[in-house]
Amino acid sequence: MKRKEASLAASLIVLFLTILLSLVFIGVAGDSLSSSISGFFKGAFGSAYSISEVFVKAIPLTLCGLSVAAGFYSGFTNIGAEGQFYMGAVAATVLGMYCPFLPGFLLIILGIVLSFLFGGIWAAIPGVLKAKFGISEVINTLMFNYIATGIVGILLQTVLKAPDAYFPVSSYMPEGMWLFKIIPGTRLHAGLILAVLSAIFMYVFVWRTWAGFKIRAVGSNRRAASCAGINVSLSLVLSSLLSGGFAGLAGFSEIAGLQHRLLEGMSPGYGYLAIVASLLGGNNPFGIILASIIIAVIQVGSQGMQRSSGVPTAISNIILGLVVLLILLRPVLVKALSKGDNNG
Repeated sequence: MKRKEASLAASLIVLFLTILLSLVFIGVAGDSLSSSISGFFKGAFGSAYSISEVFVKAIPLTLCGLSVAAGFYSGFTNIGAEGQFYMGAVAATVLGMYCPFLPGFLLIILGIVLSFLFGGIWAAIPGVLKAKFGISEVINTLMFNYIATGIVGILLQTVLKAPDAYFPVSSYMPEGMWLFKIIPGTRLHAGLILAVLSAIFMYVFVWRTWAGFKIRAVGSNRRAASCAGINVSLSLVLSSLLSGGFAGLAGFSEIAGLQHRLLEGMSPGYGYLAIVASLLGGNNPFGIILASIIIAVIQVGSQGMQRSSGVPTAISNIILGLVVLLILLRPVLVKALSKGDNNG
């Protein structure tokens, strides 16, 4: 079998195994397989509100997925999108609480810029440590997640806590800072536009600019890039800054578009799911958008399954873990199918 045919066959095998094993797990966990499947599709596509909820969840997933991919281009493995998400949310909250007198459009523009910078700087610190001292960014970015959530907890107990709130939450942001609803009566907000524009920006920057070429060159072969005169350290730090910036934008979109105030545990793990989105999307900005929608469909659909047949929503995590494992298996399948042709 030729390489191209082997690649297609492997993809079809992965898809078949994913559907088959997912149905097995759903059948074991639920009362009825047919009612579970029906509940899944009703939960994800049964109404305009359900469909809008898919896109609501896809917004932060897309932005955090872009964050992970932006790091991968240079070989910077960013496991810290979760912490960078919270740093962006903190920036938006501080701006909204301490500058409520500013015009709404200015609050939104400044919120986008500050959230990008806060998230970017939070990621750039491990980037500098890797570039200058060779310290593993995997450990650093992961630990920075815990530091970020700890900082959020302290801030919500002290300077950012709403005066009239019993629980650790901030005050509501000025309404001028709220992103408008795309579909009235739903929670779908203009963060969707921000996510799409971010994907376009990243595609243009990474694939159509000299700085983006340098970043990709460093990720492909750091030694060869250095011999070609590329400043490897600068490209690595720039990539980490860009990576954290997109995750910071995800934090802004959740504050300005959905929650309208800072909460502990505001992210249900978007920074970690983003790794799946980036992998499933092939680190392509537009592929990440599609992958994020697929993940959101699985999550929202699993809620429908729980309501209709008692399947726990944790089944979505099992399915996503299954998808990752099978995607990692795909190159092995391609090699095995291609090898059969070579032997012939």
